[in-house]
Amino acid sequence: MTRTAVSPTVTGRPLVVHDEVREALEAGHGVVALESTILAHGLPHPDNIAIAGQIERAVRESGSVPATIALLDGVVHVGLGAAEVERICTDPEVAKLSVRDVGVAAALGRTGATTVASTSALAHLAGIRVFATGGLGGVHRGASETFDVSADLGVIASTPVLVVCAGVKSILDVPGTLETLETLSVPVLGYRTDAFPGFYLSDSGHEVPWRVESPEEAARVVVVRDRLGTDRAGVVLANPLPADRQVDRELHDRLVAEGLALLAREGVHGKDVTPRLLEYFHENSGGESLRANVELVLSNARLAGQVAAEIARLS
Repeated sequence: MTRTAVSPTVTGRPLVVHDEVREALEAGHGVVALESTILAHGLPHPDNIAIAGQIERAVRESGSVPATIALLDGVVHVGLGAAEVERICTDPEVAKLSVRDVGVAAALGRTGATTVASTSALAHLAGIRVFATGGLGGVHRGASETFDVSADLGVIASTPVLVVCAGVKSILDVPGTLETLETLSVPVLGYRTDAFPGFYLSDSGHEVPWRVESPEEAARVVVVRDRLGTDRAGVVLANPLPADRQVDRELHDRLVAEGLALLAREGVHGKDVTPRLLEYFHENSGGESLRANVELVLSNARLAGQVAAEIARLS
């Protein structure tokens, strides 16, 4: 598999773009960035390898080209081959890299998986307009004392990439996260819903300020905002699971309470919170959390592919 350095604006930087991705960008076709942390730290092995292929296929079937992003031996790769995906999915030494970590890891020749924040930033660097993930990071419960707020929010506020997600993980302070997004001037759109989803839950109990009914409407928001040039913030497109596919709310609430107690006992905080809680959910939900996680990620990938294709058409 051949790769070519990304455009001359980043010549000399430790970043390469898969030929298929580069050709799609040059031709003005839709491209969807995909994070790699979900593969390395969010899904159990060996399911993660098969699911990685399903996510990329979902993007392709929606009319766009997938670009999974990761750092391999100090080099950022925008688009991965099968062997590289397998490495990210199986190597226990793969680090979890937010934006602040990418440059350090690159300088030290490390291998790492990208989060929402770092994937958004690297996607923008490569010229990709749309990114599909599972759920956003956000304001953690008790942040008024711990100041624990995900870097995802600040990066989205300064990076003009549309992020398709299933809301924020329900373990977080959802109203605090929405308030922070408002303060940061990040538009939040609900896809065919007035309710902001809560990852495993289709309705977090909080409303979205805007609603769109089609990929074309979501794409038009991106294109018109770009033409107006009023700000450089990204856009959050919240895509809920259907109500009949969400995790049973009673089971969900019990696991959240147990998981938070577990974090307190183990002293887990910061960027380690989400992978530890996801692990707890996967181990104690009888397969329901994994089933929902996979379904929402695939749904987001399909929608992102459709939106990216519409942005390309409108642009």
